[in-house]
Amino acid sequence: MADLFREILVPHDFSEPANYALGVAADLAARHGGGLLVLHVLAPFYTGVGFPSREEIAWVPPPELLASLRKRLEELVAKRVGGRGGPRVRCRVVMGDPLQCIVDAARGVDAIVMATTGRTGLAHLLVGSVAEKVVRHAPVPVLTVRAPARRAKTGRPARAKRRAVRVR
Repeated sequence: MADLFREILVPHDFSEPANYALGVAADLAARHGGGLLVLHVLAPFYTGVGFPSREEIAWVPPPELLASLRKRLEELVAKRVGGRGGPRVRCRVVMGDPLQCIVDAARGVDAIVMATTGRTGLAHLLVGSVAEKVVRHAPVPVLTVRAPARRAKTGRPARAKRRAVRVR
């Protein structure tokens, strides 16, 4: 069991749920003397709904965009995970299909920790979930985490409401 969290892949899309997953992964890696591989995937093709425009079909990012994304990722990771007692961290930015890039990167790690946004209904049917696809296709165990809900005004995590259950 201790070897399960020695090298953890953390797919990151610069979202708050991904930041939460990064924290969970960092904690697991630190407890087990492991390290993190934080991966950001830039999709070079249209992934939206409907018909793409001509620009969206053939868009290839300039090389400096990948470098700036890597710098942004490294700064974010240093702020969230850095410090004494933290795990060793490597950051990587690649271009390609998110599912394929995550599965390819998973071949060199022991586990994946990633965020899930929990889409349901029509949004899930149309867009699907990268996390769900990774769970189905990854060659290693996958831990999906959902960030706690935030209150709109305070920015603090919302507390779960207790509901009374009436038994007849």
